[in-house]
Amino acid sequence: MKIHKILILTCIAFTFAFSPQKQNGLPDGFINVKEIIPDIDVELRYFSNNNFVGDTIDGYKANKLILTKQSAQALKNVQDELQEQNLCLRVYDGYRPQRAVNHFIRWAKDLNDTIHKQQFYPEVEKRFLFREEYIATRSGHSRGSTLDLTIIDGNTNKPLDMGSPYDFFGKESWVDHPDLTEEQKTNRQLLQKVMLKHNFRNYPKEWWHFTLRWEPFPKTYFDFEVE
Repeated sequence: MKIHKILILTCIAFTFAFSPQKQNGLPDGFINVKEIIPDIDVELRYFSNNNFVGDTIDGYKANKLILTKQSAQALKNVQDELQEQNLCLRVYDGYRPQRAVNHFIRWAKDLNDTIHKQQFYPEVEKRFLFREEYIATRSGHSRGSTLDLTIIDGNTNKPLDMGSPYDFFGKESWVDHPDLTEEQKTNRQLLQKVMLKHNFRNYPKEWWHFTLRWEPFPKTYFDFEVE
């Protein structure tokens, strides 16, 4: 029995920690997205206190968008198409270290810490964030091919009106939420259409959340820092 437990722990450690390093400090297969999309707008919310926790999240040491190379190339195709309409992508999160997910878990268990409740989850009790699947013990972001993003106007640099803020925990963030203006519906569908065209699938309860189809690391959760 003891040997069996050791084998299980070894497999878990490998799944989370295995990340062969290259000279650029990233695991093989990952890239700093600015290298191939230099004009993409990056605003990593977890490298700031403008998020539902209200603090910089563990593992985020730079405003650097990291993704798998396949995801970055697909995202470049999205950006190129949007720029034909004088639009651009703004990315709020890409690769997310497992230690950041662990930070979310610790925060969710502290029911007294509700500093940003009114801004991000006004209608949801914090003790129900796990049950309602707003917080999870593992995230697709840690596999490197999931990202959160919106569209901004190329002239004003302002985000298009999507009907709810990024990371808002509530039905207003569901893609098909009925109480949207026509402009908001149009903007959401534009994002959905262009991302799907370039092989990103959406999570329907978060209009901003997309994962590359046929992602290269579907079962590996990385934990290297964003720096």
